[in-house]
Amino acid sequence: MLEEHSVIDQITVLEDGQIQVRRADKVLRDGVEIAKTYHRHVVGPGDDLAGEDEKVRTIAVVVHTPDVVQAYLAALAD
Repeated sequence: MLEEHSVIDQITVLEDGQIQVRRADKVLRDGVEIAKTYHRHVVGPGDDLAGEDEKVRTIAVVVHTPDVVQAYLAALAD
């Protein structure tokens, strides 16, 4: 029996507060992994967290302080 399973397997916080997220999409046959692909995206300070994994939201709440968001947006404007 084939089944698909997705998991957030890597979360990295950069110095400027950006959060890099890697999702692994696995295909299993009878419980044995036969294929895997990755999808990556970045959550910047001040970005909308709707739709993000709970672990990513929890990290963002701690890391994306008002000061970090302000500094990130100022750096983007430069």
